[in-house]
Amino acid sequence: MRSFRLTALALAALVSACRGGPRPAAEAVTPAAPPAVAEPLRLTVVGTNDFHGWVMPHRATLPDGQKVEQGGAALFASYVARLREDNPGGVLLLDGGDMFQGTLASNLGEGAIVVDVYNLLDYTAVAIGNHEFDYGPVGPVPVATRPDEDPLGALKARVAQAKFPFLSTNVRELDGRHPAWLGNDGTAVVTVKGVKVGLLGLSTLQTPQTTNPANVVGLRFESLARSAQEATQALRAKGAEVVVAVAHAGGKCTDLSNPRDTSGCSRENGEIYEVLEALPPGSVDAVVAGHTHQTMGHFFGDVPVIETTGLSRSFGVVELFVDPVKRRVLPERTRIQAAIPVCGAVDATLNTCDPLRLRDAKDVRMVPATFLGAPVTPDARVAALVATAEERMAAEQRRPVGVEVTARMPQVYDAESALGNLIADAMRAEARSDAAVMNAGGIRADLPAGPLSFGKLYEVLPFDNTLAVLELSADEVRRLLSLAYGGRMGVFAVSGLEVTLGACPGPERFRGVTLPGGAPLKAKRTYRVAVPDFLLRGGDGVGPLTSSLPPERISLLQGRDLRDVLAAYGHARKNALKPPALGRVHMARSEAPCADATP
Repeated sequence: MRSFRLTALALAALVSACRGGPRPAAEAVTPAAPPAVAEPLRLTVVGTNDFHGWVMPHRATLPDGQKVEQGGAALFASYVARLREDNPGGVLLLDGGDMFQGTLASNLGEGAIVVDVYNLLDYTAVAIGNHEFDYGPVGPVPVATRPDEDPLGALKARVAQAKFPFLSTNVRELDGRHPAWLGNDGTAVVTVKGVKVGLLGLSTLQTPQTTNPANVVGLRFESLARSAQEATQALRAKGAEVVVAVAHAGGKCTDLSNPRDTSGCSRENGEIYEVLEALPPGSVDAVVAGHTHQTMGHFFGDVPVIETTGLSRSFGVVELFVDPVKRRVLPERTRIQAAIPVCGAVDATLNTCDPLRLRDAKDVRMVPATFLGAPVTPDARVAALVATAEERMAAEQRRPVGVEVTARMPQVYDAESALGNLIADAMRAEARSDAAVMNAGGIRADLPAGPLSFGKLYEVLPFDNTLAVLELSADEVRRLLSLAYGGRMGVFAVSGLEVTLGACPGPERFRGVTLPGGAPLKAKRTYRVAVPDFLLRGGDGVGPLTSSLPPERISLLQGRDLRDVLAAYGHARKNALKPPALGRVHMARSEAPCADATP
């Protein structure tokens, strides 16, 4: 009986437990906590573009005597360090191309100092810009003149020197293959915070017209959109979870206040828009652009695009957040910081170190700059590299030319300028020609007032162009100018001629040409026209005319580049360079606003 009672009690306890009755305290069960939700993985894309050899800072003196500096590699390195501290292991440092050409420090070594700096900064990858081809063979000559000289020799040397890949998926050999000397197919895959990131490079289709065409005769430049689409598909097939493009192709968006508003973005010279419109949604997650030297910090659809004015003065940042499970970018979380200025000290009121903005400001008071809550100071290792390069160029840079510039002449790209007219006049005088034509893109800096040094002269005319003289009929002069002004390459300077242009850029912009004072060109006469050899070789879109001329109507004036020509012009005029009067380019009135559709 006792055994039966114990069994009954045990059964009763079991039934009670099954009915949810109270349990002894020792048997209480704590409910399991819900699984923690993994945070998205943050990737920081840092973009530069159009560095153009500016490893040193831009230095200026304000009217009150204060000295200010802007940009430079050593100071930029401090900004990069802050970003890497903020997101350890999550930073991709990318460049949109045109890294070398433009300063004496860089050009003396054909861009070697820039690659040394980029190696030290640990760049992830760079795009190939049109000016990467400028140096031609290794050595002082800008184009190959002997069979043993490689027109790509200097660029190949920089590729071999770099610890990062040069990328361009649309640059091909003439047979369609990717150049073997690049060591890649224009793409790369890197792993950042466990995320496989695919990178693809693009180079502007304007390259053959905006470098010395002789240096790229063995290459072809294929469709940006088609090449980008093929590359994104290949990268996704390789397992890329995020795809970022580095493109030496850009646009222009003047209003950076709202990254979702692209109504202020100009379509002119905007190759990157065509690429974005051709790509299926989800192909590319971000773009670091370049080439146009214009600001961008906008979303086109869900794709963030950043670009700066270049010359090491600023950079852009895109932060991407990747779903840790689906391994895809969360576009609603993407953030853009556009055109962040590189300053070691800023004005306390305007918060800038831009000398153009500070020149007219009152009571400028410079204070140390901060970034991400910490002060920024030049990186000592990068500063040492740059100092060595500056020492090498210092004597040459300070060398006096023996000419006084009587008034400052600014560089102007989209209108007639005294500086352009001066250079064209110097070319015409040197060649003893009837006329001269100078391309706007060959003039790269303002000509300051005062004693002219070789360094300042080099900044104005950094390309090693010499003079060529073309013997042209009146119709061929018109054809040359029609190609020059119709190619959206700025307003060319002329000497010995007057031209009339439409207000709107485009193929029909050129309206007519006369001699000074309005006399027409004579139909049966031959005119000797001086041009930089860059134009003779087809640069800036004038190749259809120059390539059709027989050799006996072309003269190359070797031995003196345009810098020597301008200096000699000053020496011949009592060692002074004075701004010529304007009035050689006449702008016709537009009956309607210029077509400039937004994307």
